[in-house]
Amino acid sequence: MEKQRGKVLVTPRSLSRDGHPGLQLLVDEGFEVLMPWPGKQPNEGQLLEVLPACVAYLAGVEPIGERVLAACPELKVISRNGVGMDNVDLAAAERLGIKVVGTPGANSQGVAELALALLFDGMRAVSYSDLHMKEGQWSRRKGFEVTGKTLGIIGCGNIGQRLARMAIGVGMRVLAYDVYKDANMEKTPGFSYTELNHVLSGSDMISLHCPPGKKPLLDAQALSTMRKGVVIVNTARDALVDHAAMLEALESGQVTTYATDVYDKEPPELDALLKHEKVVMTPHIGGFTEESVERATIAAVQNILQAIG
Repeated sequence: MEKQRGKVLVTPRSLSRDGHPGLQLLVDEGFEVLMPWPGKQPNEGQLLEVLPACVAYLAGVEPIGERVLAACPELKVISRNGVGMDNVDLAAAERLGIKVVGTPGANSQGVAELALALLFDGMRAVSYSDLHMKEGQWSRRKGFEVTGKTLGIIGCGNIGQRLARMAIGVGMRVLAYDVYKDANMEKTPGFSYTELNHVLSGSDMISLHCPPGKKPLLDAQALSTMRKGVVIVNTARDALVDHAAMLEALESGQVTTYATDVYDKEPPELDALLKHEKVVMTPHIGGFTEESVERATIAAVQNILQAIG
């Protein structure tokens, strides 16, 4: 009998619940695939019970801290089925010789399309109208047409560029801020790079596609510089937004709608902001499409096979 090459822990909820043909590639290469928590995000205690016996980890968005990593002497690689790495203690992983890899671009189209859908929802109060109709209320909120409006994109990498092209295609102008400028995007009619403060003050809608910093990007000061009635979409990270400041901006009318697909923990604890009727929530479905899951799973598996050799 061929010797097992080691155990691989798989925790992304879509994979652990439904499985995926791409995981068979690991089995075919002699690995034992473990999915002990179907459809659920593991906590630190659960990871400590299983991960130390594994050589590879196909990880979701659960926090992966130094305590867990230090307990895993056999672990060679953490492969994320997405682009974000901020849930992993990268410094500890590097110190312990654990490779951390992602699948950049695999879910970009899915996230960009969701961001566009949420922008339309915010401009036309779709979720707001649905909620009130189901409560027996004929409550209409006047919307805005997107043609001729300006969309601000903060973080214009793979996802932001895809969103920009779609937005321009339906008649919007796009202002974008990014540390790195793409030469091809600069040539696109209707698109222009500018400074962050100009994106904030010059946009009718703003979509976030950047990593978080040490403090929220959209705090009270930033929100105060925006056009009154702005629609804000967040498919990046919850930490980009100051909840108290956003709540105040919604109450004052400075922000018409805040739509989010991301949270500090999943499922989230519903605070005053998330319960607000002008907030639209989706359960982290940006990359949860047939196509995105397929691309990300295959890429994550290939990353494991390449890392272990």
